[in-house]
Amino acid sequence: MIGIIGPRGVGKTTLILQYIRENLNSKSALYVSADDVYFGENTLYDLAETLHNNEVEHLFIDEIHKYADWSRELKNIYDSFPSLNVVFTGSSVLDILRGSADLSRRSIMYHLQGLSFREYLNLFHDFNIQPFTLLQIINHEATLKEINHPLPYFKDYLQRGYYPFGIESEPEFRLSQIIIQTLEVDLPHFANLSSGTARKLKHLLSIISESVPFKPNFTKIAEIIGVSRNSLEDYFAYMEKAGLIYQLRSETKGLRALGKVEKVYLDNTNLITAIGGDIVNIGNVRETFFCNQMRLKHEVFSAEKVDFKVGNYTFEVGGRNKNKAQIKESANAFLVKDDIEFGYENELPLWAFGLTY
Repeated sequence: MIGIIGPRGVGKTTLILQYIRENLNSKSALYVSADDVYFGENTLYDLAETLHNNEVEHLFIDEIHKYADWSRELKNIYDSFPSLNVVFTGSSVLDILRGSADLSRRSIMYHLQGLSFREYLNLFHDFNIQPFTLLQIINHEATLKEINHPLPYFKDYLQRGYYPFGIESEPEFRLSQIIIQTLEVDLPHFANLSSGTARKLKHLLSIISESVPFKPNFTKIAEIIGVSRNSLEDYFAYMEKAGLIYQLRSETKGLRALGKVEKVYLDNTNLITAIGGDIVNIGNVRETFFCNQMRLKHEVFSAEKVDFKVGNYTFEVGGRNKNKAQIKESANAFLVKDDIEFGYENELPLWAFGLTY
């Protein structure tokens, strides 16, 4: 049993439909959506039993979180029909995480992130670029032999390349719908928010998108929104799990599992475009991109004198005219610059950090 979870719009449904089409035949696999009217009078277990009796080997269930008590039924299916391979997807990360504990010994859970800059280049523009490691980027080995000038592609990616549907027409409208559904449907349903609080959180997202990297004052924000400070921290956690924001924390050691939240970013740069429109802070965009692309394979922390710490390295992110004042006294420190095509010594192009997955 395999679970694929992730925010709305990152391509979970497309992924499993492509897999079925390319690897299976119609007699051995069935695809269903968990909100199908069929389940008004039938259960998932009944369906699985019918497939098992007819020697169907694969069941793909999309939008599993829309089915009541889904984790218990999947558990029973796993135990009752060992020959049936089940793959399920869930857009609401909150509910999936809540129910996946029941399946911890039965299913493997994968989190699907949006497209990297590398994947955007391959999908949108038909290149064939392989991923690079962070060490290769630092050593100036992350090169694009097929592309002479990467910056025009990079600027387009920042606006529409994170979600696979960006390749289609009117991606801005679809992304706006995803934001509304997450704030007004997913979060209120699973976090018990009022519609008024959901609207205030949407306003908060717009503030984050327009700000110089947002340093949260939870007490002040809680007063403005009209909720308790503890509730606000929960709301931020819910928005992060739902793929709307990313909370950058300080590095901690010892008993404390989580460091202090130092900055809050929107989850990805496409959200900044959708929410902020023309009123965006370019420094915010750059740091959001760096966090978003690095976090999949690395732990990213805030740093005292520079923007980020990743492993044993520290990074200061800025424009092409950024000087080395903040990194000159630090070992293993690098200046990550936007608007440059190639790096030199301890200066690295920002776009290269989008080639790691």
